[in-house]
Amino acid sequence: MLHYLEEELEKLKEKIIKMGSLVEEQIDNSFKALFEGDLDLAQKVISRDDEVDKFDVKIDKHCQRIFALTQPVAFDLRLIMSSLMINSDLERMGDISVNIAERVKVLLGQGELLRKMIVDDMSVKVKKIVKMSIDCFVNGDAELAKSIINFDEEIDRLDRKIFDLLTEEMRSNSDLIVPCCHILALVRNIERLSDHATNIAEDVIFLIDAKMVKHSKDPENLKPKE
Repeated sequence: MLHYLEEELEKLKEKIIKMGSLVEEQIDNSFKALFEGDLDLAQKVISRDDEVDKFDVKIDKHCQRIFALTQPVAFDLRLIMSSLMINSDLERMGDISVNIAERVKVLLGQGELLRKMIVDDMSVKVKKIVKMSIDCFVNGDAELAKSIINFDEEIDRLDRKIFDLLTEEMRSNSDLIVPCCHILALVRNIERLSDHATNIAEDVIFLIDAKMVKHSKDPENLKPKE
């Protein structure tokens, strides 16, 4: 039974990693489509969402099978619980990449405005935090996970700055109200990617350190080891 459990947990981890890789590619392609005005690439992102959904179902069923056929405890139990939560966040990130891709058409020709509103800067940081979140799970790196949670605050500050820039732009140029509103909705989606990456980081800390840090007000929980 122990050997069976080990095999099933390894297969589960492999599925999470593959899903993470797919979602990361979806996010990269959605940003590329947005800034290059590539409608074909945007459609590819939308079409591949089914692949993400299939992974979501497979991982849920895999976790259910392990629970039904074994009695996982300690780290093994935390791995299954974390996998379920990470799977959910990855699926939502896949949905958000589709939401971004769907904005490509309405923002076609607005590349200069997107850059003026520093949305490109935000996208670079968000892609970085998404990659970090997947890496910390793959490598079981709780210290990297803690740095992700702190990095999310930087993205939140950037989100507020972009809101101010968009507000000022709409006040000064009424012709840009409609595209600015679309960008505002877009930025909300981009910021949510960072939130889901942070959720994954919190799940990795739970997995490795057996600590619940969601909504934690204690800075010691997120303090890197000396």
